[in-house]
Amino acid sequence: MTPATIPKIILDTDPGGDDVYAILWLQSLIKQGFAELVAITSTQGNVSAPRTFSNVSQVLQLGGFRDMEVGRGIALKEEAVEDASHIHGSDGIGNLSTTLPAPSHDYETARYSDEIIIERLNAEPGEITIVAIGPLTNLAAAEEKSPGVLRKAKEIVVMAGAFYCPGNVTPHAEFNVWFNPKAAQTVLDSRDNLVVVPLDVTRHLIFTQEMAQLVGQVKPESDLVKFLNALCQFMIGTSLSYRETGGVNGFPVHDAATLGYLFYPELFMLRRARVRVETQGRWTRGQTLIDDRLSPKVGLNAWVALRVDRVKFFTSLIEDLKVLIR
Repeated sequence: MTPATIPKIILDTDPGGDDVYAILWLQSLIKQGFAELVAITSTQGNVSAPRTFSNVSQVLQLGGFRDMEVGRGIALKEEAVEDASHIHGSDGIGNLSTTLPAPSHDYETARYSDEIIIERLNAEPGEITIVAIGPLTNLAAAEEKSPGVLRKAKEIVVMAGAFYCPGNVTPHAEFNVWFNPKAAQTVLDSRDNLVVVPLDVTRHLIFTQEMAQLVGQVKPESDLVKFLNALCQFMIGTSLSYRETGGVNGFPVHDAATLGYLFYPELFMLRRARVRVETQGRWTRGQTLIDDRLSPKVGLNAWVALRVDRVKFFTSLIEDLKVLIR
């Protein structure tokens, strides 16, 4: 792989237990020479904006990326909705933040995430891939501040939505879209080739304790392995209590699916669609919709992942995480 073909990535994230696995997977791919990390932009979602910022800083240190710029999340314009701390812990990472190195980035002096997105896309139009695994507040803010800027991304891959399955925060809505549905619609309206990886795929990607043991066996006494084992145990506990896995002793690594698509695309089946978001409904807030009627389709704006080879997905994730730990 030549430098010209290595993806340059901005990761937009709200850690979150499954976000942690995505961040570490990306760090492994970077260390193997398969990707370049331009910046990480934190966003409010699973927990508050200051907390997600600190989580990003701490997890970056685990993989040896403490000098990477971290963006500060944009505040919601509307009244804040409920976060997901009941799933991910009060700190977002299984109540384990005190076991990690202190954050090396300063929230108060950090640049806002939308500023970083605008600057980097304008500096390298057509070169940068955005991987968004939290609510889409930062991307929407960038588009509103600089209309057309998201079209300058090479590709935008988002973990968002639920189409032919129930939601995970309401009967109809997936959390990232539900948290800020207007932002999601703004991003969907920004270009005609967004890649959407929804719950239809990610709820089948259940990471188990046995998988964690496979990852950790290469260096069982390392701080990173101890953290991953503890985080896995915590996430399994909450996933089982909220019946997210159908009784399987594991937890869904929703956000890591975006990196699976980007680096192992042969594992996914996608369909072309026009995706819309319910922004007004009281009971259907954040519902994502595809028109399946047998009629000509216009205004298509997305590729939606609907199937995944879960066995090969986890083979890739586990082996790549081993490389990072070694």
